[in-house]
Amino acid sequence: MKLHRNLVFAVIDALNLIFNEGEYADKVVQKVLKFDKRWGARDRGFIAETTYEMVRYKRLYAEIAEIKAPYSRSDFFRMWAVWAVLKGIKLPDWKQIEPTPERRIKGKFDELSKIRKYRESVPDWMDALCEKSLGENLWSKEIAALNQQAEVILRTNTLKTTKDQLRKLLLEEGIVTEPMKGYPVALKLSERANVFVTQAFKDGLFEVQDASSQLVAEFLDVRPGQRVVDTCAGAGGKTLHLAALLENKGQLIAMDIYGSKLKELKRRARRNGAHNIEPREIDSTKVIKKLHASADRVLIDAPCTGLGVIRRNPDTKWKLQPEFLDKITKDQQEILRSYSKIVKPDGKMVYATCSILPQENTDQVKAFLASEEGKEFTLIEERKIFASKSGYDGFYMALLEKKSNP
Repeated sequence: MKLHRNLVFAVIDALNLIFNEGEYADKVVQKVLKFDKRWGARDRGFIAETTYEMVRYKRLYAEIAEIKAPYSRSDFFRMWAVWAVLKGIKLPDWKQIEPTPERRIKGKFDELSKIRKYRESVPDWMDALCEKSLGENLWSKEIAALNQQAEVILRTNTLKTTKDQLRKLLLEEGIVTEPMKGYPVALKLSERANVFVTQAFKDGLFEVQDASSQLVAEFLDVRPGQRVVDTCAGAGGKTLHLAALLENKGQLIAMDIYGSKLKELKRRARRNGAHNIEPREIDSTKVIKKLHASADRVLIDAPCTGLGVIRRNPDTKWKLQPEFLDKITKDQQEILRSYSKIVKPDGKMVYATCSILPQENTDQVKAFLASEEGKEFTLIEERKIFASKSGYDGFYMALLEKKSNP
């Protein structure tokens, strides 16, 4: 493999922005890929995949390279040299790369690979917390699965096309996909490709959405014509899926505390041909109160640690702090108790997170059901999705029903 200096330098720049400037990996990769318009698909793939892999295994590579934060530029080159040696790539004769003891790197790798927190590259506190919460066996399997590169999964926009038709159109654009058993409108890319430049995407025929995430809207059991409220809509991945399931009939209220995310949702909704979405920014408690006991279905896709989606956000391992769990679990309980009031009698609600921790999932539902607001609800079904079992993101979802008025 021939290494190009400007591509490696781009990776070093990306690592600096992520680890020294605190920027998010996905945004950094997008930014760095714009540095040189002459880069082709292979060049861009090298930068993106190398950056993500080095973020994913930062602790292991840093330990082998014998470097500690804050990292200098030469530290990042040392770390990159470790990555290259372990990949079997011949190191170039560049002044930025010091003489590298390849045998010692491989020996240290063999030694550290026997210890999970190094092998899977997780902070001590996270390793201890997840082992305690999930058990050693499940956590070991789960973190190994979460360190795999995420596949590209598409969700067919059934407002505009069918899964079979979408598959044909993508094939005409040179993108090969395959259907997925158990995921009604999903297609998986056979090989990674930039799907956002396709005409099919520009025409709003699909969204990129992980297979596990696609199960959430289905779980809410919506019917065309209903009033549905997505309370933590964000930029609307699940909102758009709900719009398709509602067949553009009924009312779909998309709420969020961030108006900027709802603007993005509006843009996506136009492309998707979703006409029944009404964005509402939660800028006061009045917004929620106006909707009390009015919705047939309510989705609470709650903010969480994101530990189930580390495959696509590997820097979560380094950005997350132990005290965040206490804060987010309090927020989740407040959201559940407040937003559940929107459900009308005989209506249903789904509480979902992209976390694998019981503290954010089953424990939250139990606490809610024991609360004053939760006594009107019954738990119908819950699903715990683990990456080690499904092959896709870790997710949790609970379907609850509000009892009818006596």
